[in-house]
Amino acid sequence: MTATVTEAAVAEGAPSDEDLSLLLTIRAFEERLLDLFGQGMLNGTTHTCLGQEYVPVALEALLRPEDHVFSNHRGHGHYLARHRDPEGLLAEIMGRRGAVCGGVGGSQHIRTERYLSTGVQGESLPVACGVALRLRRVSPGALACVYVGDGTWGEGGVYEALNLAALWRLPLLVVVENNGIAQSTPTQRAMAGTIAGRAAAFGIAHERVVGSDLAAIRRQLAPGVEAVRGGAPLVVEFVTHRLGPHSKGDDTRPAGELARVRAADWRAPYAAAEPERVARLEAAARARIEAVVADVVAREPS
Repeated sequence: MTATVTEAAVAEGAPSDEDLSLLLTIRAFEERLLDLFGQGMLNGTTHTCLGQEYVPVALEALLRPEDHVFSNHRGHGHYLARHRDPEGLLAEIMGRRGAVCGGVGGSQHIRTERYLSTGVQGESLPVACGVALRLRRVSPGALACVYVGDGTWGEGGVYEALNLAALWRLPLLVVVENNGIAQSTPTQRAMAGTIAGRAAAFGIAHERVVGSDLAAIRRQLAPGVEAVRGGAPLVVEFVTHRLGPHSKGDDTRPAGELARVRAADWRAPYAAAEPERVARLEAAARARIEAVVADVVAREPS
């Protein structure tokens, strides 16, 4: 089943203002981060989720407050969809007062209530298995949701975690953001077989999502997510697109590939179908992020 956005689909089931505002807020946040790096105002590195914002926004509606979310190096959208806290996240990245983790985690390493991100490839999956085992024992119905990329499937910890999840029937939801490129290496040059085949080797169900229609994604995944809560682990593979560079500015893809990726962006059909609403919500999102930046920049170091 696919969930491709078309103008007709948008007209029939347009996203709510809340969903669309969240999508546009995440995009404005990520674009502003790249601006701040360009101005020399940030240190270290950052990996934006431009083009992939819809993945955590779609899934958030299927998650509950008691669920745990595990993220990765490209995790700003995951955090913002879960916690709606651009102030705390930007303060963390800039090392300013009010930072989520006191400014010691930066862009990639965030720990707060029921949320953990890490820049170490594959690290979250084994940890999430332990949390899922705990949830199964003391909080039936809760799950552990883990975001990974297609490049993470080269890590042995992924397969150890899937083995345990299948053996112990853990409430583990593995979300794969397959954007077709691992840093600068196309996925087809680094991974043999398919993600579906690898999940099947452990007897774990797999769902493949193509497109960015939020309502269709939720309809497709709701039964599987509910089954996860009962102890049936699931791998969900989003065929998605990374609009921006791997990190701050190291995009080596040819112009034709970048044009194809931009043409597939989720924003265009929404803007074409409802230009006034998108423009209004986008202006509000950008104004909010500008206010957040001005506030955080003025704060003292953490």
